[in-house]
Amino acid sequence: MTVTNTEAQPGRIFRDAWIAGVIAHHPGEIKPSYVASWDELPEWERTAAAAVYGQVAGFVAAAVGATSKLSREQKGRFVALCWLGQVLAHRKDLAPDQVADWDDLPEWRQETDADIFEAIEEAEATRPRWS
Repeated sequence: MTVTNTEAQPGRIFRDAWIAGVIAHHPGEIKPSYVASWDELPEWERTAAAAVYGQVAGFVAAAVGATSKLSREQKGRFVALCWLGQVLAHRKDLAPDQVADWDDLPEWRQETDADIFEAIEEAEATRPRWS
């Protein structure tokens, strides 16, 4: 699957939130791949970012504003699970840390995933709607 222009913006919102979260929460030295620009990402990762954005946006829309009542952990868990599905769909020969369950993720990753959910929630709340 190739990322189209209509998918690129949501994918970039996801990626920008990821980078901001990594910078805010990652302890110590950050791997360059964690903060690589959108254009530097492999195609599968751009596609996955757009897909996860769509999954979170769909959940936010279906909940009709009730996602504001979720805890940060619940929001982060949702993003982590959506991302895991994309990784499994696009990658082979995965390392154990690439398929880790929520409780096994480092705290910086959990916080970053929650930040991603909240960034998508905000983007969807401010997105123009056509009647």
